[in-house]
Amino acid sequence: MDIERQHNPELEPVALMVKDIGFAMMTSVDAEGALHSRPMSTMQMDAEGNLWFFTSISSPKMDEATEHRKVAVTYARADKQDYVAISGTASVVRDKGKMMSLWTPWIKPWFPRGIEDPDLVLLKVSIDEAQYWDAPGSAVKRAMGFAKALVTHNTDGLGENRTVHVRH
Repeated sequence: MDIERQHNPELEPVALMVKDIGFAMMTSVDAEGALHSRPMSTMQMDAEGNLWFFTSISSPKMDEATEHRKVAVTYARADKQDYVAISGTASVVRDKGKMMSLWTPWIKPWFPRGIEDPDLVLLKVSIDEAQYWDAPGSAVKRAMGFAKALVTHNTDGLGENRTVHVRH
């Protein structure tokens, strides 16, 4: 996965967590208003704060993402208690050059014809807002922070929770 240095410095912690976690659940809305989530492998978070995924244009998620365009992308790493919730705007990209730059052999089982597969597209999610929870690094630090919070009611030792507004 490729994580570029973010033009918006507030997105740097988000980018680091996305790189560390890698896989996301993307949620879109169908024609009846029902929410649908599915796992996605993040290929890149570019410098502008856009997330890039390979997908099949014939997938139901693409009908949903192109009709409603607003999606949620969530990342979770429970062992570290790190979480990222992103709301953004989805768009379909058919740029062969971009596909080539992001291509990896790990995609080939789903698209054996490679970037020439007519069903292959990129799904770009432009981040509107990102919220993250970043817990202290070790289980011992988390336990100590929790114990302190129980006694003092100060939750600062439990980690950082921030919201980054990117697009309005």
